[in-house]
Parts: sequence; structure tokens; C-alpha cells
Amino acid sequence: MSSYDKSNWQDRLSDEFITYAKGEKIDGVECIVPDLVGTSRGKTMPTVKFQPDAEMALPISLFYQTISGEYVDMDIDNQWLEKDIVLKPDMATACAIPWAEDPSLQVICDMFNRDGTPLAIAPRTILQNIMQAYADKGWKPVIAPELEFYLTTPNLDPNDPIETPVGRTGRKVPSRQVYSMVAVDEYGPVIDTIYDYAEHQGLSIDTLIQEGGAGQIEINLMHGDPLHLADQVFYFKRTIREAALKNNVFATFMAKPKRDEPGSAMHVHQSVVDTKTGQNIFSNADGSETELFRWFIGGSQKYLMQIVPLLAPYVNSYRRITVDGQSAPANLEWATDNRTTGLRVPHSGPEGRRLENRVIGMDCNPYIAIAASLACGYLGMLNKVEPRAEAMKEVWEAEIALPASLREALELFAEADDIRALLGQEFCRLYEQIKQAENEEYQREISPWERRHLLLNV
Repeated sequence: MSSYDKSNWQDRLSDEFITYAKGEKIDGVECIVPDLVGTSRGKTMPTVKFQPDAEMALPISLFYQTISGEYVDMDIDNQWLEKDIVLKPDMATACAIPWAEDPSLQVICDMFNRDGTPLAIAPRTILQNIMQAYADKGWKPVIAPELEFYLTTPNLDPNDPIETPVGRTGRKVPSRQVYSMVAVDEYGPVIDTIYDYAEHQGLSIDTLIQEGGAGQIEINLMHGDPLHLADQVFYFKRTIREAALKNNVFATFMAKPKRDEPGSAMHVHQSVVDTKTGQNIFSNADGSETELFRWFIGGSQKYLMQIVPLLAPYVNSYRRITVDGQSAPANLEWATDNRTTGLRVPHSGPEGRRLENRVIGMDCNPYIAIAASLACGYLGMLNKVEPRAEAMKEVWEAEIALPASLREALELFAEADDIRALLGQEFCRLYEQIKQAENEEYQREISPWERRHLLLNV
């Protein structure tokens, strides 16, 4: 948890919050935590009841639910005692809730056991532990996420397909108009609301573009500290949803919401600096690439294959990362400036040398996915894993393909001893069992496709 003077805490809020509040008193405070999905859970209270050092608690069972809300019986001793976990606000994350009717504050909390130890299964703890592993080597990872999402008409019946909303012209925006400023302008009110909400919260946007799908937007964030950026992604997902709802549309972060449109990814650019010199350890003094950079790539190839469920967490995720997934690589090959590979080295100067992970879906938990991706590169550097040869052409079908389903991915994850030890066995066992339960629940579902084509034809 960040150090923070807890006396007179309201006087120490950010300039962005002060501007947003306009001198009005704070109506309420939301103390929130990211769950396994990456959505916010927590408690809301009147401002007079909130103190940064006051003890708050939630039952640990909030981590025992699938995405549908079903509780899962797992191999956990005394699982249903539902012991409390302690919440401690990280006041460095405190920011406005700009969609609230009155000035309100939200703050992300770290999670602890009653004995004061960090909660091993908390997503924020997972990322903090990986960052500490880097720090122990004298390294500091730097990342920059890209967030893709779709704007859609309100989908009130899950049996109905996802539709593109009507823009300012009164027409649905045509698909595949990537980088089109006209397409961006079609949804100007939603984008303006996103910008306004982000400004009130102190969230920084680098660039915003129209992506390849109809109604698909991409927001790029500034590079920086992984925990800070994961917090921003966590906040941005909620912010974008609320901005869309204010304008009578939905925003979805599903990996593949539309059958014939590209999926949505969370590409993550990754580099590592020496904590003493501040220099990028991926580049030598003469500008050439270092062995550490090669090993980071090699570790990403080797270990990412084993932890795909952390990057693609749902059955829907695997509709994006297929050969026919449209703009999404189905492999972990690497190359310079090649968007058909799962691992891309963008053109840059030596100080900006980095590896872009293009496999992560936007449906991920940002803390877990960023931690997992960095952990793979870390193990590569630690174990001196050499990468495969650079791909010199388009890669549509690779000899080593990503798993085609959640079931296949979980089978690989079950055998990932090294990466599971680094991420934490308790967390990995819990995550694995939750995902197995979700997959089994999905397999019991009868889809509209089955009813349409099999009901009267077989």
C-alpha cells in the first residue's frame, strides 16, 4: 500500500478531484477491489464514516463465484466459513466518480488476511508480487496497454445478436474503417463523455482511434508503472461503460462480441529498466539488443503457452485467438513490426526497445494478465530461455498454435509448474477450479445456433 498522510485526507486529494468537486462536500466514498473477473466489488459509505486507516472487511467468498454468479465448491479447507478479508485503501488511487449525481470518491483497496499478510489470491497482490520479483533483481518493468472495445445498441435479450449503434448521421457505421476519423466522429458524444470522465479522474489517454470493427474503439494509455496502469485499466473499464450508458448505448469488452467482426484485445507493450541507472536493459550501450531481451522473448514464447487462461479467460475468448479470428494472432511467434505474430517488436530507438504481447484479450483481468505476461518474461531472463527464430513472413498457421479452447488451455495450465510457483499456487488452484466450473457450465448450455439448425433438421 502506498504511504499516505491519513490526517486531513480530504485536503490531500488530487487536483483533478478538487476541480471536479467545485468546492462541494464529498457525498460518499466507494471502497472497491478488483475481483477475479476484474470488475469492482466493495462497500459504499457516507464520507463521515470513511477514514483511510479504518478497518473494513468483505467475505473471502467473493472469489468463489463464476462469471454467472454461481458459487463453486472447491478443494479449500473450511471453504464455507467465509472468513473476512481486510480492506486497506490505497489513497494514491483515490479519484472522482464523475457519473455520480453528487461529488463522490472511489478508492482501490489492497486486501489482507487478519494476521496482516497480503491476500495471496487477490489480483492486485499477484501483480505486486511479480513487481517485487523484478525489484529483487534490480529491475523495474514498464508497460503500456491498448484497450479495445465495442459500442453496441442496448442488448436486452441475450439471444439477439450484437448490433452496431446508429451514429450522428442516423446510419450504422460501416465496418473495417480502421483509423477513420469520420467513424470516430460518428460517436462523438460517447467519446466526449469518456474524455470528460477521464479528466475528472486524472486518467491519462495517449491516443484514441477507430479500430477495425464496426463501432470498435481503441484507447492507448501512456507507458509507466505496471500497477498504476492496471489500476487505470480497471478504472477505464467502468468509466467507458458508464460513459456509454449515459449516451444510451452499451460498451462491451467481450473478446469476440460479433461473429464477423474482429475481436477486442488488450495489447501490452513491455520493457524493463535498471533501477539504478534507469536504462532499458533490453538495449546495449551501442544500441544493439541484449541477451536479456532475447531471453525475455524466449520466456514469453515458452511460458505464455502454459498460462493462456490468464490472458483468455472465457470460452468466448478463444473465438478471437484463432486462425480465422480476424486481426488476432493464434501463435506465439515473434518478429519485428509484424502484426501476424503474437509477440511483436515495434520499431523504436534503443531506449524504447520493447516487446508487445498481442495475445491478451480485453476480457481479461488487467492485474492478472499483466502479472502473468511479465512473469513469463521474467522466467525467460532468469532461465536464459532462447527464443525460436524470428518469423520473416506472415504467420497464419504456426507449428505451435495457441490452444483452441478453454479446456485445452486449462490442461496446459495444470502442468505449468514453474509459472504457477511464481504466481502463487493458492491463486492458481483457485483460478483453475473457477475456470473449470465456468467451462462445464457453458457445455450444459444450448445455443441459438443449435436450436436454429438442429431442432427440426436432424
